[in-house]
Amino acid sequence: MKSRKGYSLNRREFLQTSAMTTAGIMAAGMPLSQAIWAAEGSGGGVLRVRSYADINKLDPGFYQNAYNVDVMNCIYSKLIHYKPGSEWETELQAAEWIEQVDPTHIRFKLREGIMFTGGYGEMTAEDVKFSFERVIEHNSPVKDDWGPLDHVEVEDDYTGVIVLKSPFEPLWNVTLPYGVGHIVSKKAVLEATEDGGDFGMEPPSFSGPYVLDEWRPNQVVILKRNPEWTGPKPGFDEIRILPIGDPRTAETAYRSGDLDFTHISLSTLDEFKSDPPQDTVIEERPSLYYVYVGMNTENPKLQDINVRRAVQWAINVPQLLDVGYFGQAEVATGMVAPGLVGHREQALIPPEGDLEKAREYLREAGAEGISLRIDVLNESKFTAMAEMLQAQLGQIGITLEIDVQDPGSFWSIGMESEGDRWQEMELILQRFSMVPDPYYATTFFTCEQVGNWNWERFCNERFDELNAEAVTVQDEEERAEMYREMQDLLEESGAYRFLTHEGSPFVYRESVMTPATRPDGRPLFRFFDPV
Repeated sequence: MKSRKGYSLNRREFLQTSAMTTAGIMAAGMPLSQAIWAAEGSGGGVLRVRSYADINKLDPGFYQNAYNVDVMNCIYSKLIHYKPGSEWETELQAAEWIEQVDPTHIRFKLREGIMFTGGYGEMTAEDVKFSFERVIEHNSPVKDDWGPLDHVEVEDDYTGVIVLKSPFEPLWNVTLPYGVGHIVSKKAVLEATEDGGDFGMEPPSFSGPYVLDEWRPNQVVILKRNPEWTGPKPGFDEIRILPIGDPRTAETAYRSGDLDFTHISLSTLDEFKSDPPQDTVIEERPSLYYVYVGMNTENPKLQDINVRRAVQWAINVPQLLDVGYFGQAEVATGMVAPGLVGHREQALIPPEGDLEKAREYLREAGAEGISLRIDVLNESKFTAMAEMLQAQLGQIGITLEIDVQDPGSFWSIGMESEGDRWQEMELILQRFSMVPDPYYATTFFTCEQVGNWNWERFCNERFDELNAEAVTVQDEEERAEMYREMQDLLEESGAYRFLTHEGSPFVYRESVMTPATRPDGRPLFRFFDPV
């Protein structure tokens, strides 16, 4: 087992230590849940937090978007999870132990006594098998997170082996600790869906420290303690998650006392630092998000690569970041953030672009005077950047129309499953989340993802070959070079102009709670503790 540069996942050594700690408590004659719950006391009351969008899918086998995972982390369990803190590490959750036997076999044993709600009994290895294999069997939109999964072998009620067709490096960084790693009840899901498919927003059973008590769309998600949970007692009796798209609105809600935790915008970070609200702690974390301008390569206006290159070269990235983030965000060189395998030192196009080059490409395409439209999420930073982009493209004779949309509309633009809107899409100002492996970003730009998450409809055989091969490579530098080439291919297509990885500042009330986040500042609500 080895540690990787930029994050530490020393699987065998750490997980064996955790297993011995659990065994020691059980050997003392007290059930784990009673031992921990008794030590922790009664806990806290209500925690009020903000999410940047409302949930829309709570099936971990078919989920969309990170804000759904934030809730699933609380209501389900998985073999391992991201450890809260400043380093990318994992620790045991539903697994008593887990180890990689060889490059294609991962053996695990479940912790005994994890119960599914609704009378569906104890979690078993058969539930693990069902949860993981259904992602592949039903051709889930997130099946790539499982890469070359072949099957799961069940040895007994608690022990099993994950069998891969080929080595898959992202399994420990993406698959197991993130979305598709959550385990559902086989019996409950089969009863709810008949074929074991997508149950959408109607979870038939829970297995985490919280349950979904109420969901009022676009208003609030209410999680309450799970009375059947046998693990460490969660910190709060209730978590209220308020979907607030605009960070400025969230900041106002925090200042007025309606929130205990929220991320804040980079544009107001200095303001918070100079005049922090009472009882407030401000923390800054590096972000893994990547923000870019994308172009639909199949739209008639953008099929000519010279038009796309004209747009690329007309974009002055520092100017966009100045208006969107008030100079607080760094220029990105690609989709892979600094510190991760595959980060590029520089992009192919300079950050400031070149207006004369842009005009040359436009003349070559015979597209002088063309008009285009850009879809933008309804957040002040994105609308400000879109207006600056409108001015930048105007300098080369392109008229840009801005279409501002709320999250529910925006996040379905390029999805063929949602209708024909993808055909009308031209430019988009996009922001995707990340986890600490480049595969999580690159896999959404393969040919297979066209019409799903690949909204630019970029399709390149070499890119797909590299994406498939890189996950099998253990040598870090060899793997990094593959991901750097893949980012070059994206940029060379003319369909992408990478802007920034943003940043991840957040605020919280120190008299109410102690937050638990990933190294990139993403909240892990199930581990938040009261003061």
